[in-house]
Amino acid sequence: MTDPILYRRQAAYNFWMTNKLYATCGQMSDAERKADRGAFFRSIHSTLNHLLFGDRIWMGRFTGRSHEHRGMGVDIYDDFGELEQAHRAMAAEIEAFAAGLTPEWLAGTLRWTNTTGTRTLERPRWLLVSHLFNHQTHHRGQITTLLSQSGLDIGVTDLPFMPDLGD
Repeated sequence: MTDPILYRRQAAYNFWMTNKLYATCGQMSDAERKADRGAFFRSIHSTLNHLLFGDRIWMGRFTGRSHEHRGMGVDIYDDFGELEQAHRAMAAEIEAFAAGLTPEWLAGTLRWTNTTGTRTLERPRWLLVSHLFNHQTHHRGQITTLLSQSGLDIGVTDLPFMPDLGD
């Protein structure tokens, strides 16, 4: 089955990229971050909130720990500093979670009810942990595009060039 080292690497990458995102987004004014740019979640700020929303929902399902959210598409934090602090804490929580993954746990299934309470689903855990990281990559790509359109370059984002791989 799936080797947990893959998810440890993805968690480290998420931590690295979260720091890069916030460092770059911090160069913008609050109004610039919150401007509607035509993205699915409208603004950079709301897309960052959605990233945190997704992480919180899935980590809650994986760990049983409850995390505050207001529903899909609703900002959890209006204040950028609070959002950044919460997002960095979640990235660290994901790293700690990934450090404890085992092949046996990943081989199991997870049963959960969606956030609206209308559907109960069951899928392999390895698939859902993969989705957590895929979801992050998808929305970070949207944000890096919006940053680029605003004249800001986040820099290198390629996994093989992440510093301190420890290999």
